Amino acid sequence: MTHRALFPVLIAVCLIWTPLSAAGTQKTIICFGDSITAGYGLPENESFPEDLNRLLAARHSGYRVLNQGVPGDTTTDALTRLPTILALHPQVVVVEFGGNDGLRGIDVARTRANLTEVVRRLLAAKIRVLLVGITLPPNYGPDYVRSFQQVFADVARSEHVARMPMIYDGIYTVPGTIQADGIHPTAKGSQMIAEHMLPDLLPLLR
Repeated sequence: MTHRALFPVLIAVCLIWTPLSAAGTQKTIICFGDSITAGYGLPENESFPEDLNRLLAARHSGYRVLNQGVPGDTTTDALTRLPTILALHPQVVVVEFGGNDGLRGIDVARTRANLTEVVRRLLAAKIRVLLVGITLPPNYGPDYVRSFQQVFADVARSEHVARMPMIYDGIYTVPGTIQADGIHPTAKGSQMIAEHMLPDLLPLLR
């Protein structure tokens, strides 16, 4: 084959190889959680992981965000689903569990133990972790709410992982951010969650 005949072949190979190689270098963030992560009550593209995806794409971060939220999941369910998450080989996992434990009145010691085990298994797989905290309605009683909130701080401290203290911090009091059920974010609320989460997430991407 002459050099002139070979040139179009080389161009074609380069055109095919470039997008494949770019896709191969893209890294993965998994948002692993319950209905808040899943985007309960919202169109598929309006959950906070989708908003994170858009924010990171605008920064040309080289990361894609996968939504692995399942409505109703507890920290026990998180342990059950963890092998599926590990099989995806993410670089970073955002862990958002515990709200359903609290709403069901599960012993905070069990929630703490489950979250600790989730985080430890992720760290053992060399995955960076952002642990996301949440609170409960005040009618659950100040003692239970206080001990529940402390779980997230305790796990983050003991396992030395990054923490977003409260997923709804600065959001819950803003009109139009929470659905009528009083629990789940609207599209506006999800967007604000992503914006507030980004400063906690970015250091894990460097």
